[in-house]
Amino acid sequence: MDIRLYNTLSRSIERFEPIEPQTVRMYSCGPTVYNHVHIGNLRAFLCADLLQRVLRTVGGYRVRWVMNITDIDDKTIRDSQPGSPAWKSDVMGEQTSDPLENLRRLTRYYEQVFLRDIEAIGIRREHLLAMPRATEYIPAMMELIRRIWRNGFAYVAEGSVYFDLSRWIERHPYGLLFAVDLEHFVAGARIDADQYQREEVSDFVLWKARKEGEPWWDFELDGRVLPGRPGWHIECSAMGHELLGLPFDIHTGGVDLRFPHHEDEIAQSAAGYGSETARFWVHNEFLEVEGEKMSKSLGNFFTLDDLIARGLDPLDVRYAMLGAHYQSVYNFTFDGVAAARRARRRVQDYIYQLSEQHGQRTCDVEALRREVFGHLADNLHTPKALASLFTFIGDHPASELDRPTQRSLLDFFAELNDVVAVWHIGERPPLQIPAHIEQLARQRWQARLERNFALADQLRQRIAAEGYQVRDRSDGYDIVPLEE
Repeated sequence: MDIRLYNTLSRSIERFEPIEPQTVRMYSCGPTVYNHVHIGNLRAFLCADLLQRVLRTVGGYRVRWVMNITDIDDKTIRDSQPGSPAWKSDVMGEQTSDPLENLRRLTRYYEQVFLRDIEAIGIRREHLLAMPRATEYIPAMMELIRRIWRNGFAYVAEGSVYFDLSRWIERHPYGLLFAVDLEHFVAGARIDADQYQREEVSDFVLWKARKEGEPWWDFELDGRVLPGRPGWHIECSAMGHELLGLPFDIHTGGVDLRFPHHEDEIAQSAAGYGSETARFWVHNEFLEVEGEKMSKSLGNFFTLDDLIARGLDPLDVRYAMLGAHYQSVYNFTFDGVAAARRARRRVQDYIYQLSEQHGQRTCDVEALRREVFGHLADNLHTPKALASLFTFIGDHPASELDRPTQRSLLDFFAELNDVVAVWHIGERPPLQIPAHIEQLARQRWQARLERNFALADQLRQRIAAEGYQVRDRSDGYDIVPLEE
C-alpha cells in the first residue's frame, strides 16, 4: 500500500518512495540525556515509532531506523557540574575532578532511564538499527567541520569554529523548514547557544572553545589545535552521514527542532558533504497539558514516572497519544487517558471474544483492512483509522461471527497491533480473583438465597470498592473486574 506523508520541506503531502527499493533509511532526533524526558518528548518518539511501524506493516518496507543520544551539549554539561540537582550520588557516585567522567556518569544513568521509558510505552529496541551516542562520533564531527572549513563556509574566532552563514546564503537557501528572520541577520554576528529564536539568526557554532570545568577534546584544524567540544547541531549531520549515508529518506523530530537544529543540519551537511540531508522531513506538533503549555511553574510538567505514580498504565498513555493526529497539538488530560483506557479495553475484550463464542455471520475483513490501513497510509491518520475500527466493532459483534471470519479478524488485529502495539492477541487469560473477593461473593450469594437483600447490597458495594462486580445468573454468578 502506498504511503503518503506531509513533507515539511515541500509543505505538502507527498507520495513516499524510498531512494533504495523496499528499504527506508530513517533518522530521528533522540533524547538529550540530562534528566528524565517529559511526556512532550515522549510524543515525538512515539510519532517516530508510529511512522516506522506503518512503513514496515502497511508499506511493507525494511526500515533502517537510527535515533541518536545527545550526551554532550549545553544541558548535559550544565547538569553534570558540581551542585546540580540532576546529579544522584546514590547511583552516579560522588563527582570527580574529571568533567568528562562526570558527564559520562550523568548521561549513562539518564540514558538507561530513557530506554526504560520507551520500552514501557511500546517502542521496541530491536526496531532500531542504532542508538549512537554523540560522544562516540566526535572524530566524525571534526572531519565534517574540516570539510566545511575547506569549502569556505567556516571561520575561527576566539578559539571556536563558526558556520559562515553570510557566505552560505549568498548562493544557497536558508529557511527551508521554517520562515527564519533573515531581514535582521547581521553578517559576522555569532551565537554560541544551542537553542535560539528565529529572530537570532546568526553564524552558529560548530566547535566551542574550551571552558573551565567542561569536558574537552583537541581538534586539529589547518595546523592549529583548538581544544574544546562540538556544538549541538553538528552531531546529527555527522551521525546521519556515518550510519545511513546521505541523503537518507526520512528525518523526524518535533516542530520545535525545525529551527535552528534541523535548518542548521541541512546547511552543515550541504556545506561539508555536498549533499541534501533527507528527502522527507516529518515533524510532530507540540503537546499541551489540560489546554496549557507544559511548564514546571504551572505544576503540569510530567514525566512517565509521574504518570505511573498516579496509577496510569503507559500503554494507555501510548494509545491516548496515538488517538490524536501527529500534526495536531495534542492536549494531554487525565480524563483523556481514562477514555483511552476504556477504548483500549473495549478492543481488547473484542479480541478475546473472537476466541470464545461464535455464530453464523460473516463480514468482509479485507475491506476493513483496506479502510483502516488506508487511513494509516494517508499521512498516519490514526484518528480515522481507530474510528473505522470502532464502527466495525459496533456493527459486528464478535460472538455473532462464524469461526473462519473470527480467525481472519484475529489475523487482522495481529497485523494492526504491529502498528498500535497496545493489545494482547490471543485467548483471554484466566482471571485471578483474590480469595477474599470470592469469599465476599459467596456470602452475597447466600444472602440473596436467604432474601436478605440489604446485606447482599452491602456486600456488593464492598466488592465494587475493591474493583470487582458480581454478575448474577439463574444458577449462580460470575466475578469480573469493574468496567471503567
